[in-house]
Amino acid sequence: MTITLHNPATIAPPFSCYSHGASVPAGARWLHVSGQVGVTRDGVVPADPERQIALAWDNLEAVLADAGMDMTDLVKVDGFITSPDLVPFYREERERRFAGHAAATTMVIVAGLAEPNLRVEIQAIAAR
Repeated sequence: MTITLHNPATIAPPFSCYSHGASVPAGARWLHVSGQVGVTRDGVVPADPERQIALAWDNLEAVLADAGMDMTDLVKVDGFITSPDLVPFYREERERRFAGHAAATTMVIVAGLAEPNLRVEIQAIAAR
């Protein structure tokens, strides 16, 4: 199955590694991934926000793998971070994880997440 990425020439190109839209052919199996946060398997939330960002991506990849999918199956990714100074770290990690795949994405800076020590949350939709 091929996810088709859409970046029309009639609008500005994406600011970084993502696409403006993504479509999936009929008959695909869909996976909706709940927000993944920067927490270790044993429930520890590191104080370092960069480590939290890496862990949130690790956790997202683990959910994909559990469903027999990988990063190339991502159609839409929504990232929520709690500070503008995390934007470069989030983008860098996203681009590293995407490894050339550029799913449709949204990144939002929020006042806070469900737990005050969390700095990032990533939710996603994948299809295969």
